[in-house]
Amino acid sequence: MHIHILGVCGTFMGGVALLARATGHRVTGCDANVYPPMSTQLQAQGIELIEGYEPSQAAIGCDLFVVGNAISRGNPLLEEILDRGLRYTSGPQWLAEEVLAGRWVLAVAGTHGKTTTTSMLAWMLEDAGLSPGFLVGGVPANFGVSARLGESPFFVIEADEYDTAFCDKRSKFVHYRPRTAILNNLEFDHADIFADLAAIETQFHHLIRTMPASGRVIANRAEPSLQRVLERGCWSQLEWFDDADGWHAGDGVQAEHAWFALGGDVFGECRMPLPGRHNRANALAAIAAARHVGVRPSDAIAALERFEGIRRRLELRGLVDGVAVLDDFAHHPTAIALTIEALRRQQPRNRILAVLEPRSNTMRLGTMKARLADSLAAADRVFCYSNGISWDVADALAPISERSVVADDLERLVGAIAAEARPGDRVLVMSNGGFGGIHQRLLDALSARARSAGCAPRAGA
Repeated sequence: MHIHILGVCGTFMGGVALLARATGHRVTGCDANVYPPMSTQLQAQGIELIEGYEPSQAAIGCDLFVVGNAISRGNPLLEEILDRGLRYTSGPQWLAEEVLAGRWVLAVAGTHGKTTTTSMLAWMLEDAGLSPGFLVGGVPANFGVSARLGESPFFVIEADEYDTAFCDKRSKFVHYRPRTAILNNLEFDHADIFADLAAIETQFHHLIRTMPASGRVIANRAEPSLQRVLERGCWSQLEWFDDADGWHAGDGVQAEHAWFALGGDVFGECRMPLPGRHNRANALAAIAAARHVGVRPSDAIAALERFEGIRRRLELRGLVDGVAVLDDFAHHPTAIALTIEALRRQQPRNRILAVLEPRSNTMRLGTMKARLADSLAAADRVFCYSNGISWDVADALAPISERSVVADDLERLVGAIAAEARPGDRVLVMSNGGFGGIHQRLLDALSARARSAGCAPRAGA
C-alpha cells in the first residue's frame, strides 16, 4: 500500500511514517516546514518528502492519506482530498489499527517530560532484552530513531493530549488503549483547543476509562490535577510516585546521583544521565512502569545509567571559545523554569544566557505571558524573539527588563547574544521549532567574533 502523510515532519507524524515504512508500505509525505532532525531521519529511511501542500498531490496515486493534526480546513491539499472523496484517516487512528492492536501498550502522558520519560522507559525495556516497539516525540540517542516496530508485544508511546485531527477533536491518546499508563503531571496548556484545565482533565479521564482492570496507572501524587482525574474513576491498578508511601527518590551520596525506592525498599542508586529534579521524577516513573512488564527495578536503574539522552533536551550543539550553545525543546513556562534550574544545578558557576522563541500556539496567544518573566528569572541574561507575536513581549518581561533583550529580527538577536557571550557562558536556546537555524548562526557569529579579535576560534574550552 502507498501511504501519503500530510504534516510528515511533525515529531508524531514522522514517527508514524517510520512505522508505516517498517510494516512494508511505500511512504511519501509533505510538510510546509522541513527541518532536522525529523527531515534527515525520514530521508535516511528512504521516505520521499514534498515541500508544501499543493492540491496536485491528490493525484500522487496513493491508497490512503494520513492527515496530521497540524492540518486544518482550508489547507489546499486537504480540501482537494475532501472534494474528490479520497480515502483518509488520522495518524493516531492509523497507528491504533495497524500497529498497536493486540500489543501491550505503555503510554506516557503529561504536560511535561513525555519525551524524556518515554525514551527512558523504552531503553529500560531494551536493555532488559524485551526489544520493544516505540514512538517518541524526539530522537533518543540510544536508538538513533524516533520510532520502530520492535520484536515483542511491548510498545512504548508518547501519549499526547493534543487533538487527533481536523475531523476528530478527541485527544490523540484515547486511541492508544494502554495497559500501562504514566501520568507525569498536568497543567493548563494548548490554549488554542482547550478552554481551561478542567477540559484537559476530562480528556485524561477518558484515557483512564479505556484501560483494563489488569492495567496499571502510575501517577504523580504531587499533582492535584491528577488526583482530581483519578477521583473521577480508576478501574485499573494504581501506583503513586513522588509519594513517601509509594515510589520516591532522593539525591544520592555522590554528586549527580539519585536513589530510587518503593515504600521502604530502596532498589539502588545511579548517576543521573540528565540533570534536574524533574528528570529524576521522570526516571522514577519509568522504573515503576518497567516493573509492570517484569523488569526488576535494580535492572532498570542500571539501564538508566547507560541512557544517552534525547536530541533537543539540553543537547550541546557546539562550543566556541568556551561558549556552549545548547538546544532544548522547552516552551511552556514550567518547562522553561525547570530546564534553567537543571542547567544551573549542573553548572552552578557558569552564566546562563536564555534564548527563547515563544512559538507554541499557547505562547503565541499570550495565555502564559504573565508567567514568562518568572520562568526566565533564574537566567543571567534573557533574549526573546518576538517575530510573529501579537502581544507585547517587552512588557511581559518588564520585571527583568534590565537583563533582557527583545528583538523581532533574528540577525539582530544573534548579534546581541554573540556580543554578550563570554567564555564559560551557556547559551540555552529554547523553542519547539527550528528557530530559523539560530544554533548554527550563533556558532558562526561566535567564530567570526573570535577571528575579528585576531585569534583562531577554538572548538572547545
